[in-house]
Amino acid sequence: MLKLAVVGKDVSRSDSPDIHRFILRRFSESCAYEKVSIPPEEFSMRAEELFSRYDAFNVTIPFKEEIVPYLKGLEGDAKLFGAVNTVLSKPRLGYNTDGSGFMLMLKNAGLAVKGRSVLVLGAGGAGRSCIGKLCNAGAEVFFYERDFGRLGAVQEAFGASKPLWQVPVRPFDIVLNCTGVGMHQSVGCLPSILYEGGETDTAERLLRLCGAAVDLIYVPAQSEFLRVAERYGKPVQNGAAMLFYQAYVADCIYLSRRADAEEASRLWKEYKEVKK
Repeated sequence: MLKLAVVGKDVSRSDSPDIHRFILRRFSESCAYEKVSIPPEEFSMRAEELFSRYDAFNVTIPFKEEIVPYLKGLEGDAKLFGAVNTVLSKPRLGYNTDGSGFMLMLKNAGLAVKGRSVLVLGAGGAGRSCIGKLCNAGAEVFFYERDFGRLGAVQEAFGASKPLWQVPVRPFDIVLNCTGVGMHQSVGCLPSILYEGGETDTAERLLRLCGAAVDLIYVPAQSEFLRVAERYGKPVQNGAAMLFYQAYVADCIYLSRRADAEEASRLWKEYKEVKK
């Protein structure tokens, strides 16, 4: 039996255990899957125990970058993005399946990105992964981040993207929330934006003009970001499908199994039926 966990600042409401158990059962593999919430100030003291306690573990906000120094190597997208959401404990290898899950979500939601303008709010671990994948898919990618150091680092990594210190009020084809604002203690809140001209306001200005809104948040199912966008008649997509798809790819890594897009889509449909 695999001993697995999801690790983050507050994973008390995470759906990851249910998702991984469902997928692994379909793969005829049993697992014990725990939720491990760690205050950020304690992560450095508790990181080592994760490798001895679990065969593998998933990493979420805010530890996707903080886990990297504890690893012996990065594979695939993790090497490209500098952020990790999946760890194999014995070899201490880190992977990033966020980008693969994100692109599967967009594809199945009918949101084409090639040649489209996409504004990404937030360039942390998940945002960085999405920016890289969007650039590779041929989107015109703009991204806004309050941390100037992070803004420059992401621009250096993905030269095709366009960093914004201030955001123009204009119609983007897709506005993507990767900030985490709208979940946990910030439920009911919108991301705050510094607009061109120096005025700070909420993202509502952008949502009024956008073609579609995507939020990586999945709890609550309808964030304030998506509620406002829907009020303006915009197509919306939350992060539930991305969570499932990135978990699917992670489980394939755990079992040295080849990921398959059709299989992933079929399992997602089955999972939604089970959860009704």
